[in-house]
Amino acid sequence: MKIERIEAFGLRGVTPEGGWSNEIRPEDCVHTLLAVITDEGVTGWGSVYTNDALVKGALDVLAPLYQGENALEPERVSEKLHQHMFWLGRGGSITHTISGIDIALWDILGKVTGQPVGRLLGGRYRERVLPYASLLMDQPEPLADHLRSVQAQGFRAFKMGWGPFGRVSHALDEAIVAAARAAIGDDAYLMVDAGGSDAYWSNGYKWALRTAQMLADYDVYWFEEALHPDALEDYVHLRRNSPLPIAGGEVLTRRQAFQPWLQAGAFDIVQPDVTKVGGISEERRIGWMAQENGVRFIPHGWNTAVGLAADLHLSSAFPNTDFVEYIVGSPFIDELTVGGWQLDADGMLAIPTAPGLGITLDLDAVAKYGGRAVVGLSG
Repeated sequence: MKIERIEAFGLRGVTPEGGWSNEIRPEDCVHTLLAVITDEGVTGWGSVYTNDALVKGALDVLAPLYQGENALEPERVSEKLHQHMFWLGRGGSITHTISGIDIALWDILGKVTGQPVGRLLGGRYRERVLPYASLLMDQPEPLADHLRSVQAQGFRAFKMGWGPFGRVSHALDEAIVAAARAAIGDDAYLMVDAGGSDAYWSNGYKWALRTAQMLADYDVYWFEEALHPDALEDYVHLRRNSPLPIAGGEVLTRRQAFQPWLQAGAFDIVQPDVTKVGGISEERRIGWMAQENGVRFIPHGWNTAVGLAADLHLSSAFPNTDFVEYIVGSPFIDELTVGGWQLDADGMLAIPTAPGLGITLDLDAVAKYGGRAVVGLSG
């Protein structure tokens, strides 16, 4: 079974805010779906955390390397693409695009073999996982109202990030956290994402340590992106001295970039994004590396329903990966799959058991947000 062509669908119209200082607009494209089409008519779907113009440019560069390749060998084909692209730079739009190709190839392999991707990764340690509702911070009162409405949907874990946190005053930061904890109660998980990868993030180690101490007082489960994403030494010191777990790594790509961070002990929890790092193949290697260095692996998942499906299968393949990120209120999560997603009575999300990624894309929704008709493809 050979790769015949790859099509890209840039998602627009309802792009969720990211909390960035230079905020994205609903019509901006930061997520692109890829359809890998084979010569036998099987279609696999992937997701890329990159604007579609960049993805299409990367596909043009990569085309001589993937056209005619075996669609049933995701790890080898993806590594071939990585190895031949060193001269164009590692970690940018080409690496992100390879991520989507790799996810789609695992989807194809699962569909052809009749197995869910998690089983192909070596086996399923769990059949369901706890999703944490991921949302942006706000002033205390509207944030509390938002959290209560999300909790009413059945979520038992919550991560709030970016917004005014770390950007106004320590007093406001604590007021935000206090309001959130009061809104969801003492039994729910609460995580805080400072958004240190925002442009020109100005807070350093001393701010992060003081904030970590405050967050511990409110039983925050982890502190994410507390520092600038290049501040390796500061992350090492913060992890050693923080009273709560330190999480990060969402902006890193390929396993080679993660290695020094994991070996230095910069994180308690590492968060690669499957739509950036190189796909399922690369993220599995990062997860193994995390295990070897005593670091917990929990995927970053601020992307699409296809990325969420990939994360669910990755979580099934690692014994300690018992959370997945779920963006609340995003049509790119809620509307792209036939039947959508449902939490069970315990607030858990079932890991798909159908072949491949185990989801069926709603091609009308893909066409609606992708800006063009989906012709000749299966979901």
